[in-house]
Amino acid sequence: MLPVLLVSVDNTVLAFAVPGIAEALQPSGAQQLWIVDVYPLVLAGLLVAMGSLGDRIGRRRLLLIGATGFAAVSVLAAYAPSAAWLIVARAALGIFGAMLMPSTLSLLRNIFHDPDQRRLAIAVWASCFAAGAALGPIVGGFLLEHAWWGSVFLLAVPVLVPLLVLAPIFVPESKDPAPGRIDVVSIALSMLALAPVAYAIKNLAHGGSAVQTVVPALVAVTATVLFVRRQLRRPDPMLDVRLFTVRVFSGAVAVNLLSVFSLVGFLFFVSQHLQLVIGLGPMRAGTALVPGLAVMVVSGLAVVPLVRWLRPSTIIVSGLLLSATAYTVVLVCASPTALTPIIVAFALLGAGIGATETLSNDLIVSSAPAEKAGAASAVSETAYEMGAVLGTAVLGSILTASYAANLVLPAGLDADAEATARDTLGGAHAVAEGLPADQASSLLAAAGEAFDSGVTATAGIGAILALAAAAVAWTVLRPHTAGDDRGR
Repeated sequence: MLPVLLVSVDNTVLAFAVPGIAEALQPSGAQQLWIVDVYPLVLAGLLVAMGSLGDRIGRRRLLLIGATGFAAVSVLAAYAPSAAWLIVARAALGIFGAMLMPSTLSLLRNIFHDPDQRRLAIAVWASCFAAGAALGPIVGGFLLEHAWWGSVFLLAVPVLVPLLVLAPIFVPESKDPAPGRIDVVSIALSMLALAPVAYAIKNLAHGGSAVQTVVPALVAVTATVLFVRRQLRRPDPMLDVRLFTVRVFSGAVAVNLLSVFSLVGFLFFVSQHLQLVIGLGPMRAGTALVPGLAVMVVSGLAVVPLVRWLRPSTIIVSGLLLSATAYTVVLVCASPTALTPIIVAFALLGAGIGATETLSNDLIVSSAPAEKAGAASAVSETAYEMGAVLGTAVLGSILTASYAANLVLPAGLDADAEATARDTLGGAHAVAEGLPADQASSLLAAAGEAFDSGVTATAGIGAILALAAAAVAWTVLRPHTAGDDRGR
């Protein structure tokens, strides 16, 4: 659970560190999104390859290699002197992070063979994401109020050192007893299938050129077709793509992606709203989200006994409907002083995400043979990370575009200041620091109103997408969970 906590803490801390990074490194709007997105982007491109590699060389071994590299690169990220440096460091963290997450879930699949024990173990695994997210704002908020933004990356060191010491003692090694050869071509194709499509979506959301959108998308589609054909023809495929013909497997993967999309997209704009619009410090802003994160933990554990009486599909659909309700609360109640509605909305979102993540991950790993647990876990993690990319790329880009379109700048700003203020909300705050009090107050008020107009539009889209996800889950999962899935 230590690497699970680390990844969760890292994601939440970074969301709260964005204002500090914006002030210190002065990233452009595109760079700011890349700082957030490049880690899950690289991670998504490598997860399938790393999951398969863990099946072959040993899941514990890969876990320890990833932990060592992640800790070392975290120190480099902490002392990044520029936005470009930080983006590169985050990309390197993605490489080593790809070694961590499939290993944890696949180890659980092979340690716990009893379905009830496995489901409880996965519930604890999923709850550690929420626990880490709850710990991240508090510890990270404390660090951000008493140290520089880079201190949040140093959290990886005290978390991973105990892992490196204790995992060889307590965690049994497991791997595929009859592994095939490492397929370099399939590894390359899997990366070309995942990373370019995420880049194309990001570029499209930013209003980039057609060439920069269409070419990566075509590369991804071509690589996906070649990857699937290669896996179907090989006697020892890196990933058994026939799993996707099992509708409960593919449906659970889709639920996993859309749940994380809702969570990460919500955190992206709420963390900025709490700090830069309402004016809370990082510590108070993090504390405001703790109730919702606690609800997420409780919800993830509560579904374990609940699934004995209710079908997984019923619980998953209910969770997605709660996510839609959360976005609707923000849509209706968003304002520069709306703190209580944010807390309530995040609690509703936490309840929904906690339930759906536990069950979707259980359905994914239980659908695959134990010896292929690494590859199946990698699919689950790929959905998670692609959801994170899409959450910030789609909702974040819509928010940024709406903010820029609705910002009414006060008179007297030079061209550079206008461009910086219109680029991001953090940029507006940076510009305001160098202005006279009256002009700074006008700029901050206008920026807050423009940002909240974007929050309203983003929340409406988030609610629609959550409802669509619930409809998909009801259609795909329900017919295949009507019988023995009551006792899964």
